[in-house]
Amino acid sequence: MIKFRDYQEDIISKGADILCAHKFLYLAMEVRTGKTLTSLGILNEVQVNNVLFVTKKKAISSIQSDYDLLSPSFHFTVINYESLHKVNQLGWDAIVLDEAHGMGAFPKPSGRAKKVKELFKNSSPYVILLSGTPTPESYSQMYHQVYYINGNPFRMYKNFYQFAKDFVKVKKKKIGGMFINDYSKGSDQIIKEMERFTISHSQKESGFVVSTKEVVLEVDMPSQISKIINKLKKHLVVEGGREVILADTSVKLMTKIHQLCSGTIKFESGNSMVLSDYKAEFIKNKFKGKRIAIFYKFKQELEALKSVFGDRLVTELEDFDKGRSKKVIALQIYSGREGISLKRAEALVYYNIDFSATSYWQSRDRMTTKDRLKNDIYWIFSKGGIESDIYKAVQAKKDYTLRHFKRDLLS
Repeated sequence: MIKFRDYQEDIISKGADILCAHKFLYLAMEVRTGKTLTSLGILNEVQVNNVLFVTKKKAISSIQSDYDLLSPSFHFTVINYESLHKVNQLGWDAIVLDEAHGMGAFPKPSGRAKKVKELFKNSSPYVILLSGTPTPESYSQMYHQVYYINGNPFRMYKNFYQFAKDFVKVKKKKIGGMFINDYSKGSDQIIKEMERFTISHSQKESGFVVSTKEVVLEVDMPSQISKIINKLKKHLVVEGGREVILADTSVKLMTKIHQLCSGTIKFESGNSMVLSDYKAEFIKNKFKGKRIAIFYKFKQELEALKSVFGDRLVTELEDFDKGRSKKVIALQIYSGREGISLKRAEALVYYNIDFSATSYWQSRDRMTTKDRLKNDIYWIFSKGGIESDIYKAVQAKKDYTLRHFKRDLLS
């Protein structure tokens, strides 16, 4: 049986009170503080019968495991956001929405937010939102996380644009040759309005004393790849016997260089190819005999890893966690950055780096547990490549954008 920590017991008691009063609770608990179990404990306290838990696909098995260990009194269904259309739209006493910030797109709602809204169209279940980073980039991200909930504090606004008139400092932003409205400057009043529905809890408050060591390892880029990059920068096109690499816009040039620096490319035809597995070979030799987790960015990077690691490489968390063999797990950064625990990994290794600051801060915390005092993280960058520039931006909690790329290209 599960024994809750003291702070979890306290949150369960307070959370149950908030949920009963408003039918709505936001648990803003940092990574590895146990927000999944805490949410299940709250629902057990409220005494519901039928619970739907919505999460990311990679997290389903660990959440089901938490439910089995806790063995609460309610019936439980766990499903990923992409499969919401497969479940009954009615009949839920409570719905838990994991990694809720993923519904935070604005000014228009994302497909995920629209799917969730359908669940509340003809019913009013209890709802618990979970996230370690509720508004990672802008307070404006809060509106579509809660707009479908009857008791949300912004319910008088029919859409984001009306909400923005009172809560967002709208600015003009030039993109291409056009000026568009920038809605990212949300007021801190948004968070104040959410306070009565929210319980926040940090790793520090949980008693975590974790040291995260990040090491950048630079690898020589193969000469044939550096030649392609230089030619692409100069001519914006590289023609081969059968395929063409075209970078006729600044965005495409940035993306193509990003791919090439880690040894892969997507051609103009739509076909992709591994040009070199030099990073995979480096990782294999550097971390020989270790159980490691590898984050990659582009799909062909996974193919490079498969060709080098063979049967040692797995892509499912259950396969990585079971047994004593020194397995290696490969996860795409976006799908693996949230909702999973890589506590059995001896080190976290990045084959490549994402442009998103959110991806950086969330994915690097995947190994953290209350009992683990040290995390070792390694970044594999190509010498003279784009990765180090991206790293500087995301460490400063800024997405790497075209503006950064153009500045770095000219420097």
